[in-house]
Amino acid sequence: MLKALRWVLFAVVVYFFILPLVPAFRGAVTELRQIDPVLLVAAIGLEFVALYCYTLLTHAALGAEAHRLTRFDLFRIQLSTRALGSVLPAGSAASNALAFRLITSSGIKKADAGFALATAGIGSAIILNVLLWIGLVVSIPLRGSSPVYGTAAVAGAVLMAIVAAIVFGLIDDKGRLQGMVRWIYDRIGRDGESAANLLEHLRDRIRGLVAERDVLRRVVLWGTTNWLLDLLALWLFLRAFGGSVSADALLVAFGLANVLASIPITPGGLGIVEGVYIPTLVGFGVPVATATVTVLSYRIAQYWLPIIVGGISYASLRAGAVAPVPTPQSRLGRLQSATRAGSEVRETKASWIEKNAPRDRTGMFPTPVYENTGEQPKQRPEPPDSSRG
Repeated sequence: MLKALRWVLFAVVVYFFILPLVPAFRGAVTELRQIDPVLLVAAIGLEFVALYCYTLLTHAALGAEAHRLTRFDLFRIQLSTRALGSVLPAGSAASNALAFRLITSSGIKKADAGFALATAGIGSAIILNVLLWIGLVVSIPLRGSSPVYGTAAVAGAVLMAIVAAIVFGLIDDKGRLQGMVRWIYDRIGRDGESAANLLEHLRDRIRGLVAERDVLRRVVLWGTTNWLLDLLALWLFLRAFGGSVSADALLVAFGLANVLASIPITPGGLGIVEGVYIPTLVGFGVPVATATVTVLSYRIAQYWLPIIVGGISYASLRAGAVAPVPTPQSRLGRLQSATRAGSEVRETKASWIEKNAPRDRTGMFPTPVYENTGEQPKQRPEPPDSSRG
């Protein structure tokens, strides 16, 4: 029922917000007199640099396990998952599941992969909300308030409150969150102890992240750089089409669009982002034609191009350096594999004894010699006793 409702909402957004923008985009292009191709190319390049900074954020969150996965391979993984999340309504769950499988297939532990993905997603959301609040603090005294401002601010505050509750629950020394999860899992017939152990591992990783200031600094640095480069790309698109807006107004429009895009209705906020950006920029004094072509060109680079590049990246992952995602086995197949592995004889008993038997370091006692084909030790002949002669 919930899945069907999401598809209905997606269709409504496409019909009322996406389709009307197509003729508006064509009309806006014909009206524009000034287009700077150099700025357009620079803006597109900045979008992919921003995506790579998000990869560096996730790589930093992997901590000691980061050496198992190169940054380029992780970049391809995240392009693949971004493409998947951009074609499915509420696609963040599917994209995170794909990222988890691809990262763990490279040899990284499941708990570490889950922690890195959660840290990157939550940390990025927190940084975005901080940027929005900075923009609001500067903009409201100068331009006044708006209902959209309040909606985005409340949504961001609720998100940050949820994140704070989860984090404090994880690092609680009394383990109340772990106990609750264990109880819930046991009640539904799942392995509650494994779930609790996973939460304890996440707790240790969070404490380690706070203690390792260098890792925390890199997480904050790359997360902030990711959003600022994305913001700079939007500004370059605006300048490429001859538009101009103040820094605080652009920051508010950017924060509003991206915070509201996190609502899981359409994939990648399709329709929502455009429906927030264009009227907000127009409200800040940008001409309608300039705002329309700026936002839609920006969304081509920020939304549509990564889908194409992500598909190519996933194809390269299937045949490239990162091991492909293993095909799930049935229970019978796993049992057969375990039986074959257990029945393989790798070493005879005699060879194991010969390799691991204690050695006499004094030379006073004869050392037994073992034949490779037998199981019984063969004693060396004792030398004749000269004292009896």
